[in-house]
Amino acid sequence: MSGPLGELAILFSELSLLAVGGANALVPEMQRLVQAHGWMQPAEFAALFALAQAAPGPNMLVVTLVGWRVAGLSGALAATGAFVVPTGILTYGVARLWHRFRDAPWRRAIQAALTPVTVGLVMAAAVLLCWSAALDLPLLLLAAAVAGVMLTTKLHPLWLLAAGGALGAAGLL
Repeated sequence: MSGPLGELAILFSELSLLAVGGANALVPEMQRLVQAHGWMQPAEFAALFALAQAAPGPNMLVVTLVGWRVAGLSGALAATGAFVVPTGILTYGVARLWHRFRDAPWRRAIQAALTPVTVGLVMAAAVLLCWSAALDLPLLLLAAAVAGVMLTTKLHPLWLLAAGGALGAAGLL
């Protein structure tokens, strides 16, 4: 397979094996790679990511949308398959091993270490998307304030979303 379909398959096969924490943890690298291939600009990628997050379904929908944008239906299928199949095979094997050693001390240590790594990768994705989509100061300040509230309180995110919508509807953003 050559051309954009082959490039999509290779790119998303490799990314799938790095998806600790799901597709959202890979958003910065996805954006960098699609921009390096000349497939889209950061703002366009951020719009696809926003669409993927707004749609019901898995958080890896952004992979399908990137494939669609690059090569239509065949690109969507190639990117999605390449992202799901390698990691699915790996997950199956690791899950069997993980269950076998469920009481081992090293297993608990690995699990504890992966939690902050996953959180850090997801936070990096959020920062990158803010810089790509909202380069004006009021929106960056709002994103920082929302992140601060999310990190320091147990306030449900829908209240923050509603507050942001109200500010936008009032013309304050």
